[in-house]
Amino acid sequence: MPSSRLTIPEIQAKKGKEKICALTAYDFLFARLLDEAGLDLILVGDSAAMVVLGYEDTLPVTMEEMLVLARAVSRGAKRALVVGDMPFLSYQVSDEEAIRNAGRFLKEGGCQAVKIEGGREMAPRISRIVQAGIPVLGHIGLTPQRAVSLGGFKVQGRDVTSAKRLLEDAQILVEAGVFALVLECVPRELAAEITRRIPVPTIGIGAGAETDGQILVLHDVLGLFEGFRPRFVKSYAHLAEEARRAIKEYIREVREGLFPQEEHGFRLSEEVKKALKL
Repeated sequence: MPSSRLTIPEIQAKKGKEKICALTAYDFLFARLLDEAGLDLILVGDSAAMVVLGYEDTLPVTMEEMLVLARAVSRGAKRALVVGDMPFLSYQVSDEEAIRNAGRFLKEGGCQAVKIEGGREMAPRISRIVQAGIPVLGHIGLTPQRAVSLGGFKVQGRDVTSAKRLLEDAQILVEAGVFALVLECVPRELAAEITRRIPVPTIGIGAGAETDGQILVLHDVLGLFEGFRPRFVKSYAHLAEEARRAIKEYIREVREGLFPQEEHGFRLSEEVKKALKL
């Protein structure tokens, strides 16, 4: 396993050859664990709004909050490509503000790229950001920041009109300069066709197995988040249950005087005890 950080060309070279493995992370410790496990790409996701900060959805999280998390992740990940998720209203207002905020993820957050939601309507802005020297990971299909206008958290591209639009959007974003494209909640066949048609990697989440890679929210994979569970999630552990058990055991032992014991503490030397007349 190479010790240097993966580059965007190396990520792109995996298309059609090796599946790209990506997860979200929001802190130093988990970023280091993911990095040591060999993950290719870590997204500092705006999903932190719910799984870290306790908001009901992703909309309230701010640039300042995201930058704190990005800095922590970038300190923990030394090999994986770290991508900062542009939060709601950090890129929609103007080209200048979008470039400035995207640049902050690189300059202040230690990221190597940013992720931006939206199709053709965001292509001119993405192009400007890329021209400014900031790599962009695109994101189409179900875009959570636009869930209200999309009619909720629903699969996208199920009818002919919307499927054609997603096919076109994918190509438009490639022309705008995205280095890869997240496909979220897209029918498997459509995601496979997009993957075949575009030259950059696709990373699926609820988009079937034919994409060039997969991404999930870390807290879902580890069974830490016990709220809404999308159909496309697979939990590989149940750490919330284990954490709850461990904490309850700690509470019991403290209340019963079983913790701490001798090996968990320190003692004065006989000389000090004598001086203090203990």
